[in-house]
Amino acid sequence: MKAKTTLQKIYISLIFLFLYAPIATLMVLSFNASRTRAKWGGFTIKWYLSLFDNNAILQALYNTMLIALFSAFFATVIGTIACISISAMKRRNRAILMGITNIPMLNAEIVTGISLMLLFITLGIKFGFMTILLSHITFNIPFVILSVMPRMKQLNPSVYEAALDLGASHIYAFFKVVFPDILPGVLSGFLMAFTMSLDDFIITHFTKGPGVDTLSTKIYTEVKKGIKPEMYSLSTIIFVTVLILLFLVNMSPEGKKKKEHK
Repeated sequence: MKAKTTLQKIYISLIFLFLYAPIATLMVLSFNASRTRAKWGGFTIKWYLSLFDNNAILQALYNTMLIALFSAFFATVIGTIACISISAMKRRNRAILMGITNIPMLNAEIVTGISLMLLFITLGIKFGFMTILLSHITFNIPFVILSVMPRMKQLNPSVYEAALDLGASHIYAFFKVVFPDILPGVLSGFLMAFTMSLDDFIITHFTKGPGVDTLSTKIYTEVKKGIKPEMYSLSTIIFVTVLILLFLVNMSPEGKKKKEHK
């Protein structure tokens, strides 16, 4: 039994090692005074200071955050409305539409990226910020639908009908009765869409215009001539920020309640 427990601990340790060793390496390199990764030049924070003087990286970060926020918001609104419409359909039509919703998620991103690129070319739309935003909204919608739909299935339709019988309008009844119940699914869909948009490279690469870069495309263009140490600093800041947010969420009263229920 002890040998089995030891092997389990070693196995889990190896998993976490492979997961976080690259991130740890990146964080160490962000404090390396030398530009080369093969040599340690001493501890420094100059790359963090020069990061805020690098307009190209800051612009890429601004574009990334703006596209992620807008695409997540619009995808959440469209996906939530789609869920309400799909849930009101008959079982057969609902199954067909849910199957269609799963196709973009199972489809290769390169196929989606090329398809959207060809669509924009056919429609004569100029490539730029707007084409990236439209593309991100498009591939984020299925993630929102699949996040909200389970909450829609748990709803009791009698409560909504009772609100209407008591004189509430359709909009008022939705926001006071339906929306609070599906809010966890809506928030999950928003966060999923935001994360997917923040992380995307392939679709952005095929739909972006000249002079418009996100962090992923910026890093890709820098690989040929060498990634700047400022990128290590930015990645470290993003990782630490996400880590702090995770700790705050888990340490909040609601997070503790979820742990106790589990």
